[in-house]
Parts: sequence; structure tokens; C-alpha cells
Amino acid sequence: MGVPASLWTFTALFAARVAGQAVQRWTPQPFLPPADAFQGSNLPYPALLGAQLVILAVMIAVAWRVQRGAMARKPGAGRVLGWLGAAYMAFALGRIAIGLSMPGAPDWFRAWIPAFFHVVLAGYVLAISLYHRGKPAS
Repeated sequence: MGVPASLWTFTALFAARVAGQAVQRWTPQPFLPPADAFQGSNLPYPALLGAQLVILAVMIAVAWRVQRGAMARKPGAGRVLGWLGAAYMAFALGRIAIGLSMPGAPDWFRAWIPAFFHVVLAGYVLAISLYHRGKPAS
């Protein structure tokens, strides 16, 4: 899978989370987890939704520019994003590991849906890093 396809896949996954949470907030469906399962913080839902929509808009804009070849490759930015993405991924996976290994871990470590989507966002940052460094995502 190339970088543009990876970016669109991560974007679609994040959009599904935002949509699922919105559906459960306003018109709950029995086939989806409860709305609280999507919440990983104490941030009020309107603020969380606003932040998620901004993130989603940036993800779409970047993926679109990469797909069209309209984003200049910057190897230095790729290195910085690689380090930031790796740190973000380590943090996200560490959160999941703590939640799995410590039965008494605080709720934040056991909020699986938000934890998974931090892995998705970290993957997006790493894919952008690969793009800037001129490497295929595989």
C-alpha cells in the first residue's frame, strides 16, 4: 500500500470513529459500543467533536495534497515527523499495554476505542514522515 492509500485508510478509520461517536451521542444504535466507550477524556463532547473535526479536515487536506502530488517533499520535516510519530506511537501502545497488563489501571488506560485511534493518528504521522522522506509505505 502506498503512502496516499495509507493516508486515506487512516483518515477513513478516524472518520468512522468520529461518526460512530456522534451516532451514539444523538441516535444510539445497539450494534455500536455505548457513547462513553468512545470517550477517553473528560473533555466536553462539543469541544471534543470540534477538535476531531479539525483533525479530520487536516487529515483530508493533507491526504488530498499528497495524492495529487501537490505537497513538496521535505526530508527534514520527514525526519522530525518520524521522531514525533514514533514517540506518539510508543506512547499510544504503552497506554494500551498498561491497560492490558494492570487490572487496576485507571479508566483512561482501559478506554480501548480512544487508545486504538491514537495508534491510527500516530500511523498517519508516520505515513506523512515516509512521504516527506520519499519512502514507500509498506
